[in-house]
Amino acid sequence: MSRIATLLYGVLTYALFLGVFLYSIGFIGGFVTPTRLDGAPTHPLGMSLAIDLGLLGVFAVQHSGMARPAFKRWWTRIVPQAAERATYVLVTNILMIVLFATWQPIGGVIWDTAGPVRLAVTGLYLLGWLVLFYATCLIDHLDLFGVKQVWRRFTNATYVAPKFYTPGMYRFVRHPLYIGWLMIFWAAPTMTVAHLVFAVMTTAYILVAIQLEERDLLDAFGRDYAEYRRRTPMLIPRIGRRRRSLGSPTAI
Repeated sequence: MSRIATLLYGVLTYALFLGVFLYSIGFIGGFVTPTRLDGAPTHPLGMSLAIDLGLLGVFAVQHSGMARPAFKRWWTRIVPQAAERATYVLVTNILMIVLFATWQPIGGVIWDTAGPVRLAVTGLYLLGWLVLFYATCLIDHLDLFGVKQVWRRFTNATYVAPKFYTPGMYRFVRHPLYIGWLMIFWAAPTMTVAHLVFAVMTTAYILVAIQLEERDLLDAFGRDYAEYRRRTPMLIPRIGRRRRSLGSPTAI
C-alpha cells in the first residue's frame, strides 16, 4: 500500500469506528437506532439464543485472537505493519455491524425502571460511555485505533509504540476501559432476557480477555508491569489508598 492509500485506509476505518461507536450507544441503550438489543422477539427462543450466542462468540474470538502478539506477527506478513491496527479495528467494526443487523431480541423483562430511578440508571449508562472514551484517550486514543500508525507511515516517521505509564484512572485500577464496558452492559433501564444474555456473555469475555491481555503485558513490560499489577487492583479501586505511578498498559 502506498503512503496515501495507507493513510486513507486508516482514516476511513476510524470514521467507520466513530459511526459504530455512536450507533452502539443507541443499540445497547435502546434509544433511537432502528435495531436494538431489546425488543419484541421475532423467532423461537432456541433459534434466537443460538444466533445471539453465535454472534457474541465470533466477536470474542476475533477481538482477542487478532490482538495476540503471535497473530500480529503472522498477520503483518500479509497486511502492512502500519495498517495492522487499522485492520483490526475494521474487522471489529464489520462484526459489530453484523451484530447490529442480525441480533435477535428474546423478550421477557427481568427489570424495568421508571421515574427518577430510570433517569439515574440511564445516567450511569451514559457515564460508562464517557469512562470508556476517556480511558482510551489516556492511553493514546489515536494509537489504539490505528490512526497514529498510518499518519507516521504517511510522514515517513518512525512509529514508536506507547510507553508504560499510569495516567489518570490507571493509577487506581488496571483496566478502566473494562469498567466502562461493565457499566454500559449492566446499567440497563430495562433489562430483557436478550440484554441479560448479552451482559453475562460480554462480562465473561472481559474476565477472560483480562487474563490474556495481562499475560501479554507481562511479556512486554516484565517487572514494571508485575509490580504495577501487585500494587494496583484490577477493576475495583482501593478507596483511600494512594500509589505512585509505575506505568500504563497498552490497551488491547
